[in-house]
Amino acid sequence: MIETVTDINKNQWEELLANSPYASVFQSISFFDFLNSLSFLKGFVFGVLENEKLVGVVSGYIVKEGNELKGYFSRRAIIHGGLLLAPECSELALETLLQFTISRLRKKVIYVEIRNYRDYSRYKDIFDKNGFSYFEHLNFHIQTPDKDTVFSQLNTTKRRDVRISIKNGAELVDNPTIEQIREYYSLLDDLYSTKIKLPLFPLEFFEKLYLTDFGKFFLLSYQEKIIGGSVCVELQNEVLYEMFVCGLDREYKNIYASTLATWFAIEYASNNKIKHFDMMGAGKPDEGYGVREFKSKFGGEVVEYGRFKFIVNSILYNIGIIGVKFLRRK
Repeated sequence: MIETVTDINKNQWEELLANSPYASVFQSISFFDFLNSLSFLKGFVFGVLENEKLVGVVSGYIVKEGNELKGYFSRRAIIHGGLLLAPECSELALETLLQFTISRLRKKVIYVEIRNYRDYSRYKDIFDKNGFSYFEHLNFHIQTPDKDTVFSQLNTTKRRDVRISIKNGAELVDNPTIEQIREYYSLLDDLYSTKIKLPLFPLEFFEKLYLTDFGKFFLLSYQEKIIGGSVCVELQNEVLYEMFVCGLDREYKNIYASTLATWFAIEYASNNKIKHFDMMGAGKPDEGYGVREFKSKFGGEVVEYGRFKFIVNSILYNIGIIGVKFLRRK
């Protein structure tokens, strides 16, 4: 017997997270609770039971930008990490979960996007059968067995940049204050508005993430100023995910802030028995992507786990695509 649920037994959810080969922090109870603490988005979670046992969970959020008109054209559901599935989850149970997810979201969003951080290739046909298109998307995974190993895996230039930056006085901030996080956010906001030209979560996201156990901030200080940092989330003993990184790389001679911030995050993973470091995306394989060049220098393995996307309204979706392209050309 297969049954869908929206009120999931927390003990079963924790057990599934602990035993699933597709576990990620983004499909955890703690991350779901964090999402629902935010004022600018709405978290959702759906589950599927097979013979009264929880075998699948999908958790994500609905978000939109700007005023009422802009929000209407940008409303979307994002599911980070992919679905949380038990090894014994049947095809029928997965189909049921996908169909239920779309039925609950289709009146609220223009599209649903699942960003995979593990390999779901065995389920591609099931997603396709249920209206999800697959889009190739690259990523880097860095194995983090110990500090010496991960440092030796860095590109020669990156090793030099780390050593020089530390020698010249750049430091990792232990236990940053809320004011320092706000200082970091202003740097990140400037990067997103002038170069990346994509929406950035409000400051509230970062302030509340800092209060969680899984949020990790690796901020850099130089001459008593915050000059960059990496913001990560952790699935304990398993994965450290780098959600955001930025730095004033051209402002200070011989201080390579973005490189050093990412290194401090990788170093943390290696020192805390975390199996690997996930760089959370390196663009589409057929498109140029400058950030991919930066990420490739840290010794990680290129993986292509892609994204599944269900388009609810193709007209509004295509208008949104045109709008994003226009903003990036400005």
